[in-house]
Amino acid sequence: MPEAGAPVVLCLDEVDRVFPYPEVASEFLGLLRAWHERGKVEQVWKRLRLVVVHSTDVYIPLNINESPFNVGVPIELPEFTPQQVQELARQHGQDWSESLVEQLMEMVGGHPDLVQQALSHCQINGNDSLAQLLQAAPTDAGIYANHLRHLWRMLQPHPDLAKALLQVIDANAPVHLDLIAAYKLYSMGLVKKQGNQVRLSCNLYRLYFRDRLGELL
Repeated sequence: MPEAGAPVVLCLDEVDRVFPYPEVASEFLGLLRAWHERGKVEQVWKRLRLVVVHSTDVYIPLNINESPFNVGVPIELPEFTPQQVQELARQHGQDWSESLVEQLMEMVGGHPDLVQQALSHCQINGNDSLAQLLQAAPTDAGIYANHLRHLWRMLQPHPDLAKALLQVIDANAPVHLDLIAAYKLYSMGLVKKQGNQVRLSCNLYRLYFRDRLGELL
């Protein structure tokens, strides 16, 4: 039996699944925020520890006074370093050289999920498949096709975001964007922050979106 008075930890994973349903999301996230606020003043509620895990690639205009995401301690999943990618490759049974790691990271950076997908693919098909993987990566025939199409569908109804992203793609240095546009593109994982400016997250997005955005605008 847990020790009386010990903290109770409630972990909620994939909370972004409620985002497409604004009415549900508003009430559910408002409830979580209310629990958090009660923990500040009521002794019994101080025992509750909330861990809310969610993707940031879906922008939902939630009421800022109800959202739980502007309270507590935010923790973002960091990108992998080259050393971590090499170690992860070893754990997948792949003896990758620094050169192979550099080739992959030149395309997808240290994006944890994109790196994991590549390693799983190479684990099944062998190291020789990395070259073919990278060649097809920014196309609808590559292993990242679903991920890229998902981002494309999100951009299509928002020409202002598409224009801002194209500005970043065409720039050779970090650029300054409208605050809201920068926040949305960052939430989608398309850009990285660099001070008050942003730069493209990885070459995969440059190669995939450059022509498509030109057709959209």
